[in-house]
Amino acid sequence: MNYISTRDAQGIPRTASYVIREGIAPDGGLYVPSSLPALDGETLQKLCTDDYCSRAVRILGMFLSDFTQTELAACAEAAYAPERFGPDPAPLSLLGQDAFLELWHGPTCAFKDMALQIMPKLLSLSIEKQGGGKDALILIATSGDTGKAALEGYRDVERVRILVFYPTGGVSRIQQKQMATQAGNNVGVIAIRGNFDDAQTAVKRVFGSPEMAAEADRHGFFFSSANSINWGRLAPQIVYYVSAYCDLLHAGRIQPGEPVNICVPTGNFGNILAAYIAKRMGLPVDKLICASNRNHILTDFFETGVYDRNRAFYTTISPSMDILISSNLERLLYFAAGPETTKGWMALLAETGRFAIGETLRRTLAADFTACYLDEDETRATIRSLYREYGYLCDPHTAVAAGALRKYRQASGDGRVTVVASTASPYKFAPAVCEALGIGQDGDAYACIDALKNETGLPVPPQLAGLQGLPDRFTKVIEREEIADAVRAFMSE
Repeated sequence: MNYISTRDAQGIPRTASYVIREGIAPDGGLYVPSSLPALDGETLQKLCTDDYCSRAVRILGMFLSDFTQTELAACAEAAYAPERFGPDPAPLSLLGQDAFLELWHGPTCAFKDMALQIMPKLLSLSIEKQGGGKDALILIATSGDTGKAALEGYRDVERVRILVFYPTGGVSRIQQKQMATQAGNNVGVIAIRGNFDDAQTAVKRVFGSPEMAAEADRHGFFFSSANSINWGRLAPQIVYYVSAYCDLLHAGRIQPGEPVNICVPTGNFGNILAAYIAKRMGLPVDKLICASNRNHILTDFFETGVYDRNRAFYTTISPSMDILISSNLERLLYFAAGPETTKGWMALLAETGRFAIGETLRRTLAADFTACYLDEDETRATIRSLYREYGYLCDPHTAVAAGALRKYRQASGDGRVTVVASTASPYKFAPAVCEALGIGQDGDAYACIDALKNETGLPVPPQLAGLQGLPDRFTKVIEREEIADAVRAFMSE
């Protein structure tokens, strides 16, 4: 399997290990498979009796063809070991017609662990396969969960250093504490004054700078990425949608070949894009429901065909979705319209902050996607109703998905079995969950964790229970214009 840039009309092929090592294409595009493998009913039936690791090896093997099955098995077994994820890395909680796919049982209690526990192992192998003496310097802009998950995944990994930027005041108190207390000799964390898009834009600028690349080379580094612009992060996310379908089949909740819907709380568009790729491979999926919070740029895009980031930015109780530049949308545009058109739209986005795809293509995308959004009050109401109706406690991001699904069903009458991506432990966002339930109203994150535990009896994940007593290692706050200088300083340490 070879890969090409979303902006490269020439289609210069690259191997999987090459694109995982590089992260982003030299032309600023994102790497995508030159073709998608087929996933048929017979394969799905065989996967039904496999454990998660075996499913991961089978699906990843379809995409990472320059990795051996032995290498992939070693990566998966180490990443998804019971001591990291428990007995099932991605269990389903069945609520009526809905199956909540719980992706937060890993080390940092967020769905990002599903990819970022295996991605460091894939990167280390990719460095070996590609040769050369330079080490990877990973730069990340995070809206909360990616940063901690990447820091934990890459902690003390040989031949890798990692520097994370996050918006001060733009992540939850628990997310901030997780990053500020991160252990490891190869990690760094810096807050910036601004929002996630400011951080992401500045980091992309560093990636695209020949001067910064040359400086990194002088220090013995090459730049790489660990967010979902890197195919090594996106590919493992495809696995859990296939796994969820197999679990539903195995449990008798659906029949072979029966389509399901998939509903995903969406910010950077990577998680739902993985579901789209699974559908393109042949996974029986009808609608992909793109759920947004008050920053509903993606809802507007799917409804109008216009992507316009020239709008107000809101800080919400679902901060990992507080994004106005959804990087992975570029991959969807490539699949729909090809490299030349995509390149033109990305240029317009950079120059004017907007682009329009036209009504014909918008209708084409509507065959696969629908979109809904929730405001803050609706998000709180969904948390409350899920707990009262089912005894199910969810975080605000998962609530956005669940509420969007309800809106979609009311508008469409579609009663199809739906997989809802449950993306974080409710304890990571305890103040918002407590507010929704009317308990622990003082707003202190740790007091709210205790209040939730007392109210619900749901165990507090041990990786969150001990956070309060840990000393902060990283307290630096900079202006967004200082990110390049911060990278230089980190390289020189």
